[in-house]
Amino acid sequence: MATNRRINSQEKTHLDQDEVQQQPSVITPAVPKHVIVKLLLFSFAMIVLPISSYFLTVDMLFSGKHSFIHPHPTLTNSAGNSTFAGATAAIIANVVLIGYVVVAMREDAGERAEAEEKDKKSR
Repeated sequence: MATNRRINSQEKTHLDQDEVQQQPSVITPAVPKHVIVKLLLFSFAMIVLPISSYFLTVDMLFSGKHSFIHPHPTLTNSAGNSTFAGATAAIIANVVLIGYVVVAMREDAGERAEAEEKDKKSR
C-alpha cells in the first residue's frame, strides 16, 4: 500500500536554506601550522636517520678497513655485520620516536599552562 506524502510549499528546501548564511564560515585550519611542521620533520627524521645510520654503520663501523668491532683484517666479513647495523638503526628509530613524544608532551603542557593562566586572569 502506497503512502501519500504532502509537500508543504512554504518550507524551504535545502538549496534555499544554503543561500542564507547566518554566520560567517571559519576557514582557519583545524591543526596549527607548527604542529604540522613538527610532524613532517619527525616523519622525515624517522625515514632518513635509521636508513642512513644502517648503511653508515654496516660499511664503516662493523666491517671494512675502519672497523672498530673486528680490527684484525682476517676477521672481517666482506658483506659486513648487518645484525649490529640493523640494531643501530632500530635504536635510532626509537630515539626519534621518543623525541617526538617528548616534544608533543611539552607542547601539550605549555598549552595547559596557558589555559590555566587565562582562566585565572578572567576570574
